[in-house]
Amino acid sequence: MSADLPASREGRRAAFVGFSAATLVVLGIYVGSRRFKDFDTALVPYAGAAVFAAFALGYRYATWLGRPPTYRYFRQTLSLLFTPGKILSRWATLLRGAFRTVGSQRFVYRRSPVRWASHLCLMWGCLLSFAITFPLSFGWIRFETARDSQDVYEAFVFGVRVFRTSLDSPLASLLFNALVGSAGLVIVGVMLALYRRGRDRGVLALQDGAADLVPLVLLFAVSATGLLLTVSTQFMNGYKYDSLSQVHAVTVVLLLLYVPFGKLFHLVQRPTQLGIHVYREVAAAGEQATCVRCGSPFASAMQIADLKRVQAEVGIRYALRAGRHYQDVCPPCRRKNLALLQDGLWRDARRPNAREEA
Repeated sequence: MSADLPASREGRRAAFVGFSAATLVVLGIYVGSRRFKDFDTALVPYAGAAVFAAFALGYRYATWLGRPPTYRYFRQTLSLLFTPGKILSRWATLLRGAFRTVGSQRFVYRRSPVRWASHLCLMWGCLLSFAITFPLSFGWIRFETARDSQDVYEAFVFGVRVFRTSLDSPLASLLFNALVGSAGLVIVGVMLALYRRGRDRGVLALQDGAADLVPLVLLFAVSATGLLLTVSTQFMNGYKYDSLSQVHAVTVVLLLLYVPFGKLFHLVQRPTQLGIHVYREVAAAGEQATCVRCGSPFASAMQIADLKRVQAEVGIRYALRAGRHYQDVCPPCRRKNLALLQDGLWRDARRPNAREEA
């Protein structure tokens, strides 16, 4: 995408993407719930917040992806992934990168073991809860008591019965308590994150309440109120269940509305960024750019070419004489050139009399 694209056109394009995302969610609810037959009207607030979040996520994602550097990486990654004869190997690279980056969070462990444990708990807790909550809220999955037995539950997916299970079976216990486990993971992750933020002086000096603490508070509120609903049902005979369910609904809606505008947006960005693993591997194995000053290789030719294109798109002109470019100079030589230039300026500044005589 060009940097000269009018802002109004970019806004319309982003709005179209957001509207399309929201429309797909509505259509998904309509079709998946069999024309709203399986849709629980008590879950309208959750579904409404999800539709709004889909619009906002689509809008912001399109805006972020429309930035020249991001769009260049995105296009280049797609072309690399679908290069004839290289599809299997490069998709394997993508999956390995996904496991290292998303699955095990190795890059976080190198920074701090506590931060790594916090990230793992938060990520898997959120993914598990989303995987359960959204299909239930949209009417894609539902559970009903079997007509022939009050002790048997039937599970339906898109209106089709997929299995039956006894209420006292391990499978039923796992299904009914899956959200309890996900909430527990999120709470542990929040506690570890707050512990690190309270003891790390570097984090204390840089953290921002709205960006860093609000998402933790919202995640804790959603998980805690969800656990209280389970406690009320199983141990307190439904005491204050209605009030707790309303509070829980409010926290969930607030979280969904916050996701597109806060730090949790990187959950949507991360899948796109996985392509960087493919880009780096292909770049490292390909042709290398050599410095026009010293002749040493310093980066991949593909990366330097993409960098030149992006700089031209955003209006940065680093072209030199004889068809050369400033990006063709390696970083050490740039520092040497800068030092030589500064030395020349200092020499001129120390010879004012010589200038006057001339």
